[in-house]
Amino acid sequence: MGFRLGVVGAGQFSRCFIPLFQAHPYVTEVVLAETVTERRDKFAKAFRLSEVYDSFEALLKSDVDAVALFTQRHLHGPQTIQALQAGKHVYSAVPAAQSLEEIGGIVEEVRRSGLIYMTGETSYYYPSTVLCRNRFKAGQFGQFVYGEAQYMHDMLHGFYEAFKYSGADDWKKVAGIPPMYYPTHTVSMILSVTGAKATNVSALGFVDRHEDGIFREGANLWDNKFSNQSALVRTSDGGMMRINEFRRVGWGGTNSVYMSMYGTSGSFEEHAGGAAWSSLEWGAVEDLTNDLSCKEETVRLDETDLHGALKHDFNATLAKVHHGFRLPPAFKGLPNGHLGSHQFLVDDFCKSVQTGKLPPNHIWRAADYLVPGLIAHESSKRDGEMLPIPDFGVPPAGWELLDPDVFVAYE
Repeated sequence: MGFRLGVVGAGQFSRCFIPLFQAHPYVTEVVLAETVTERRDKFAKAFRLSEVYDSFEALLKSDVDAVALFTQRHLHGPQTIQALQAGKHVYSAVPAAQSLEEIGGIVEEVRRSGLIYMTGETSYYYPSTVLCRNRFKAGQFGQFVYGEAQYMHDMLHGFYEAFKYSGADDWKKVAGIPPMYYPTHTVSMILSVTGAKATNVSALGFVDRHEDGIFREGANLWDNKFSNQSALVRTSDGGMMRINEFRRVGWGGTNSVYMSMYGTSGSFEEHAGGAAWSSLEWGAVEDLTNDLSCKEETVRLDETDLHGALKHDFNATLAKVHHGFRLPPAFKGLPNGHLGSHQFLVDDFCKSVQTGKLPPNHIWRAADYLVPGLIAHESSKRDGEMLPIPDFGVPPAGWELLDPDVFVAYE
């Protein structure tokens, strides 16, 4: 038994994920949908794809069981709804959607159809997040007090190239997306550890003045003028969370996403130079830098068109804290990326489709990761007004949640 998967989009992300989907024991075949003929032909040859489609709609009419969306960010919501209505399971790169209406529509379709939806949030499997999740579960943090995460990704670090690749002549209209409309890397790092939800938010924005004119009213699809946004969030467990989404920032670290968490019994801090754990024992500090390290792997695909920062993102090994024991043996030696997260993301989705169990990053958690940012942007436009964050609820009772770490003896 297995399923056929249709990958949508021949871009920087999909080139890293196709080999993993092809190698997974639960996937019988991978096919591709891409509108640009040259890219479609290039991927078909590179990955030996026997079946390709020139549109998303054509793919949905085929007999694939699931689709993996690697398209432009503002297309994820509508395409997800379209795929679910066509009876396909969905893996979607982040963010899940761009509005409350879209995220609500996805929730409704998943509930109605019983199909699997998974958001491809890399930060969920970042070493720091995995370590904090393990220690929080073990009670080492005590009660959650405060968490902070930042996604510091200047436009110069590969974003110009990425938006030009996917957006063609209209790339500036989509490059000006509000930073808080892409908040899932940061929000998920905290909420996936504690299991809480965000309830209220106050945010401020930095009005961009760069000569490229991308972040300007009237220059992009959102009339967005903010290139940097910061938000302070109240969480349902009584804690506090601060998230930064920066697109104009003098930051040259090899990683752009960092998190720190503080509890009543223990705390974790991460920065460019490393990471450490401390507790109530005076003077006791545990250096965790080596446990969280993901050294670069050899580039396995033609990535000459990737900016140096992106080459680092798309090539990484597993860290000591990763639960590598549960990955399919067929993944050994295959490409990985974003601090070792790619292989776990593929494995989660494939196991969920095969078993019918909800993946950890199902649609209700996807909403928890996304919606705080949507509301934070509204707060920024109101100069920091505290606003309530809508709650899209929890999965239906009886829909079993997948435990990804249960060992599977693949035949």
